[in-house]
Amino acid sequence: MHNAACIGLGDLGRLEASVLDSLDGVRLVGGADPAPAARNQFEAELGCPAYETVDDLLGNETVDLVTIVTPHTLHYEQARECLSRDVHVHLEKPMVTDLAHADDLVERANAHDCVLAVGYQRHFDPRFREIRRLVGAGRIGTPHMAVAHLEQEWIRWTQHQWRSNPELSGGGQLYDSGSHLLDVLLWTLRADPVSVTATVDRRGHGVDVNSALTVTLEPREGAESGREGSASAGTITASVGVSGAGTSIPDPGESFQIWGTDGTVAFDGETITVREAGMTYESTPTPLDFEELTRRKLGNVVEAIDDEAELVIPASDGRRVVALTEAAYEAAERGERVAVESRGD
Repeated sequence: MHNAACIGLGDLGRLEASVLDSLDGVRLVGGADPAPAARNQFEAELGCPAYETVDDLLGNETVDLVTIVTPHTLHYEQARECLSRDVHVHLEKPMVTDLAHADDLVERANAHDCVLAVGYQRHFDPRFREIRRLVGAGRIGTPHMAVAHLEQEWIRWTQHQWRSNPELSGGGQLYDSGSHLLDVLLWTLRADPVSVTATVDRRGHGVDVNSALTVTLEPREGAESGREGSASAGTITASVGVSGAGTSIPDPGESFQIWGTDGTVAFDGETITVREAGMTYESTPTPLDFEELTRRKLGNVVEAIDDEAELVIPASDGRRVVALTEAAYEAAERGERVAVESRGD
């Protein structure tokens, strides 16, 4: 039986706590949040004690798994404390907001033999799993170009929240919903970011609202394309647009298209269209609701801890997104192309 706890007891934190408590082999034992109102609501809804600090939580309860759902810049210290006490960690996205912190957490997790997962639930979304499958099966040959965009009415409803405070968020929409888009780009293509240019527009706010990136990607060794089992060749040129001043709410509007040597695959938010060898194929996988996606990603973490399944969203995926995001911010500030620091899995 795993004793689980939640750090960060807002709406998402309480949802994840509830999901954890419903999983076989998991018992929720507590939570932590500096806000008294959040602690009171957690205790009333979940029937578990809530503490003001992570140290209080770990000092009073026996915990071997936590999910961390707090402002982005707090992730590192909280995850480091848990890993140092041999506690498995699920971190909501983004993993952290500093590449050195990402590397330290990975090293710490390995040293303490702990699972370290990141909350990119699109790895369980049937729509994006299908795009990844199509690319990996070589349906469009070798990918060489991709265009991805995401827009959301974001800054209007976050401008007075922690998400628009860079000391807590680490950045704006690129580190928020845009983080999911960067993850999907890298995950579906099985690629590493190599270099990036970027233009960032804050639109009068303290954090980025609109961002436009041009990214050079390199398929990872063993990535399939063209023929089943063959290694990808060459680089992939990608264009990414993220807007926090869009019209879609609460879910973002988005599109994603990949060009390969033998065809294209495109996603318009609902339908996946594949064009290859003069033929067109369309698919509309049924999306899962957010609670079910949460159940699947947290369930996979528990299975990985028990050595019953491979971790679907490993820390290495989170690190790639942090590396690309931090390089994009640097590129925008410097006005030049910046190399993205890479590291093998």
